Amino acid sequence: MDSEVHPHPRRELTQAGHKTSADTVAGLLREEGFSLQANAKTLEGGQHADRDAQFRHLNEQAREHRDAGQPVISVDTKKKELVGDFKNTGCQWRPTGEPVPVHIHDFADPQLGKAVPYGIYDLAANTGWVNVGTDHDTAAFAVESIRRWNLPSSPPRPG
Repeated sequence: MDSEVHPHPRRELTQAGHKTSADTVAGLLREEGFSLQANAKTLEGGQHADRDAQFRHLNEQAREHRDAGQPVISVDTKKKELVGDFKNTGCQWRPTGEPVPVHIHDFADPQLGKAVPYGIYDLAANTGWVNVGTDHDTAAFAVESIRRWNLPSSPPRPG
């Protein structure tokens, strides 16, 4: 057997006149040493030779700033989410036969846009803060999130 499988073997077998089920095809493929697998991000090669040195340097810088009473934060953005009544992968208990109605298509509502969450984690205080915007995922928004985290009205930080 070839080392690659056609994307839709059952369909191809059916088109060739062989009636079969998905379970039969899956069983035959397993017998030949195949399994369902996700993509593997390996095309760029291994990690950078200086990767550990870079992280050691960043860790040392963070430690020095923290010990000097300066805030050390980690900023990260998460997946943009549609705002509105859209299907999601979660479940909730509801009366039988009464699911929450949602849109059929996942097209962003032009008036609501998408929610863009930026998380800020304060290492010394072991606290997190999230700013959610609806316009764009930009560097300016990241900076604005840090500015708002640093406002005098923000929760007090150690130091």
